[in-house]
Amino acid sequence: MFLSYPILAALLGMLIAQFVKIPIHFLTSRELKWSLFLSTGGMPSSHTATVISLTTAIGLTSGFYSNEFAICVVVSAIVIHDAIGVRREAGFHAEVLNKLLADFNQLIEIIKDHDVTKYQYQKKFKELLGHKPVEVFFGIITGILVGLLTFYIYPF
Repeated sequence: MFLSYPILAALLGMLIAQFVKIPIHFLTSRELKWSLFLSTGGMPSSHTATVISLTTAIGLTSGFYSNEFAICVVVSAIVIHDAIGVRREAGFHAEVLNKLLADFNQLIEIIKDHDVTKYQYQKKFKELLGHKPVEVFFGIITGILVGLLTFYIYPF
């Protein structure tokens, strides 16, 4: 095998979480959106699934009292905090900036100043950056399940 079990578990955790976003979005909106596979945000949190899969794998192989597992737990906590806190707040900021941009574009239409219109086609900021707590929770569940299932099918 080219990949160690912990690396394989982490990669599978990320890939599965990213793929699962597509059918979940389809079930909730009836819109098939393949671009979600490469996007941030959404259900479940792939960042969380990745680090929790790795943490589970390290716990199963090195022991749940090992230094390696302790490091993984701390890094996982940082990633989860970032997903719920910092990145989610950045998404809220993007929403406000997009509203300001829309208002600015509307003002340009009213003024009809040709020198200002070059700014009219500003790209929208991505709003779906962070995660709701429930998305992180299901990222944790996904990570644990992927870590456990990979452990039982990995040829040691």
